[in-house]
Amino acid sequence: MNKAMLVESMAKITKLPKATCKECLEAFVSSVGSALKHGKTVVLTGFGTYQVIRRKTRVGINPATGKKMQIPSKKVPKFRPGKALRALVS
Repeated sequence: MNKAMLVESMAKITKLPKATCKECLEAFVSSVGSALKHGKTVVLTGFGTYQVIRRKTRVGINPATGKKMQIPSKKVPKFRPGKALRALVS
């Protein structure tokens, strides 16, 4: 499912115009992104948790040359599904 399909599905469920649903989806994505950028955790009870984790520095292998190289640490977004979402998928 892509963004357009999600907007269409939201419009069917809520009986709101697609333009309104698109704005709501974009506002949601923007709000979550902004919160994560500022180091906050976003918890949607039953759905899941969005948070930022720090990956440690690690050693990798360059596939072209076979040489070992240092991969620097970095912050990455992470999503952990909630109990209700896991049960829905099972």
